[in-house]
Amino acid sequence: MEFLANNLAPIMFFGLVVFLLSGFPITFSLAANGLLFAVAGIALGVLDPNLMRALPSRIYGILTNDTLLAIPFFTFMGLILERSKMAEDLLKVIGQLFGPIRGGLAYAVILVGMLLAATTGVVAASVIAMGLISLPLMLQYGYNKRVATGVIASSGTLAQIIPPSLVLIILASQLNKPVGAMYEAAILPGLLLAGMYMVYILIVSIVKPSWVPALPKSARIFNPTKFGSGVQSLLFMMLLTLCVAYGFYVTVTRDVSEQHFLYGADTIEDSLGRAKILAAAFSISVVYALAKINQLAKFNLLSDMAERVIFVLIPPLALIFLVLGTVLLGIATPTEGGALGALGAILLALAKGRLNFGLTKQAVDSTLKLTSFVLFILIGSTVFNLVFQGVKGDKWVEHLLLAIPGGEIGFLIVINLLIFFLAFFLEFFELSFILVPLIAPVAEKLGIDLVWLGVLLAVNMQTSFMHPPFGFALFYLRSVAPKEVKTSDIYMGAIPFVIIQLIMVALIIAVPSIVPTEQSRAKAKAIESGVTAPAPTSGSLNLDLGNGTTPQKASPSLDLTPNDKATKPAEAQIESKPEPTKNSTTPQLDFIPAK
Repeated sequence: MEFLANNLAPIMFFGLVVFLLSGFPITFSLAANGLLFAVAGIALGVLDPNLMRALPSRIYGILTNDTLLAIPFFTFMGLILERSKMAEDLLKVIGQLFGPIRGGLAYAVILVGMLLAATTGVVAASVIAMGLISLPLMLQYGYNKRVATGVIASSGTLAQIIPPSLVLIILASQLNKPVGAMYEAAILPGLLLAGMYMVYILIVSIVKPSWVPALPKSARIFNPTKFGSGVQSLLFMMLLTLCVAYGFYVTVTRDVSEQHFLYGADTIEDSLGRAKILAAAFSISVVYALAKINQLAKFNLLSDMAERVIFVLIPPLALIFLVLGTVLLGIATPTEGGALGALGAILLALAKGRLNFGLTKQAVDSTLKLTSFVLFILIGSTVFNLVFQGVKGDKWVEHLLLAIPGGEIGFLIVINLLIFFLAFFLEFFELSFILVPLIAPVAEKLGIDLVWLGVLLAVNMQTSFMHPPFGFALFYLRSVAPKEVKTSDIYMGAIPFVIIQLIMVALIIAVPSIVPTEQSRAKAKAIESGVTAPAPTSGSLNLDLGNGTTPQKASPSLDLTPNDKATKPAEAQIESKPEPTKNSTTPQLDFIPAK
């Protein structure tokens, strides 16, 4: 009995692993494991029975968590856009745009994957839509089966890392960090990862050009106009967009100063950020209006390609600005941004004449199913985490991880290797709700920025969709792939992109500035000004799944200024002599199942 009492935490953890490997649903695995060991802990005298009284309030706290309200809004937005055939329109137009070059269809799939990720955030919808539309076309024009399936599956998983990713919302909730900060930090890594996919296609087009041929002339749409070819008129409209945006930005920011901010802004940086969003929105609105006038008046100044690109690309881009722009600038919360996105998706579908009762019913039904799924997962994880912390499981994990040699780098390598191998068997839900609350306090004690860590984990968890043979993106693609495409082709095609994702993980660890966060910017400014940046506050992170707003304990300061002498103990005054210090401001740091 003494052995059980002293080792209840590790036994509980490995008991959960047995539950999961047995195929038992994760929700019931977490809850059953927690309740079972709660009884055992109380019987052995290592768990305070009064702790279980906090369980109802924590479960109620899930329902009052404003951050999690963004999940149904973003899910509904993605489902409306996916069922209104936005992916089909984008693939047809961008495929024609890049078709004349080798690997053009592959580039188009990657770009469409980025746009779908930034508007829907739904991996399943992206992979299935692109698999149904692009894969038959790519095979028809001679693309290698492995390259075609690999690029489709990997591009669909970009919804994991590019905002408004539902995964980032989950991680923000688990790490007790703002969703907006997580979104802002994930944009650059997401774009860089998509760029690495394109570089791979470029290398394939050079080494094995027969694997990624260009579209034949008979399949291209180039209708010359009196203003020039399709490409020329499109380039002109792009240049016009940039000029209008620049002119608007200069005009709006001309009077911005320390005494005059833009409406609703609090600082110069905030004013400039809002001006950039307004300039982008105004410029694309002007270009869209000009293209519409040209179409209605039949001036024939633009080619069919230019018109189609404008009419197909600008609406989703406007939706991206509406959602992400307002969230990143602090104009709206993620929940409000999700609501705006859902409304915008309805208006886009309505404008294209594709909104009907059946489509709306399907979207609402799927959204309710997902929301219920997430809710039960959260309840199960709340039960598990409460009991696990009650039997000192957090201290056991902390001792285990802090004993890893190599400090911060050793910790990051071990954690990422662990997540990579567990992703062969577990979904990102299990990884997020089980592992993240356990490793976050240790990471904070090591001085790791939790927003940076969240983005790193999101990139690593992305591989869970691509792992042969259990990657869900591969299952989605297999369900819509033609019969001539073997399952082995899909598996082999995914391997290069999994390697690219791992390279991205290593790159983030080696060059942390790839993930821009408030803490990293504060350090950079401190270095430029010659002031030492404030060290991260160490201590235990209270990961309350109830409302995510549990106050953090402030570390006591040992910096005694002259004004403190009268109130500090004499021995403290002797040990810590007051020295003049520069004032510094501690930076405010600030889920359709993705599988």
